[in-house]
Amino acid sequence: VQLQASGGGLVQPGGSLRLSCAASGRTVRLNDVGWYRQAPGKQRELVATISTDGSTSYADSVKGRSSISRDNTKKTVYLQLNSLKPEDTAVYYCNADGLTLNMDDTYTAWRFWGQGTLVTVSS
Repeated sequence: VQLQASGGGLVQPGGSLRLSCAASGRTVRLNDVGWYRQAPGKQRELVATISTDGSTSYADSVKGRSSISRDNTKKTVYLQLNSLKPEDTAVYYCNADGLTLNMDDTYTAWRFWGQGTLVTVSS
């Protein structure tokens, strides 16, 4: 199983980006997923979460400017970031727990971090 985060890039202040966190391999289901970020010299912080039932939560720093959603058929969770500010610059990571179907028809539950995607907000 791999957890792939993507969608980062360089964007001007006020711009938008959509980040994706996709599970590959024999993943049957993604359960609770969180997006985190880590700016240079700072600790990793939680940005947004989405649970299996679709309920969401946001850090105050991004509330009203971001939206987390999921596509269960694609085993993917998205983080839409709008009205980006320079202080949003960070490496964004997803953390998810899920279920994989093994070759012997047993299931394995797991929790992984994605590899991170860099968001740079600068003019």
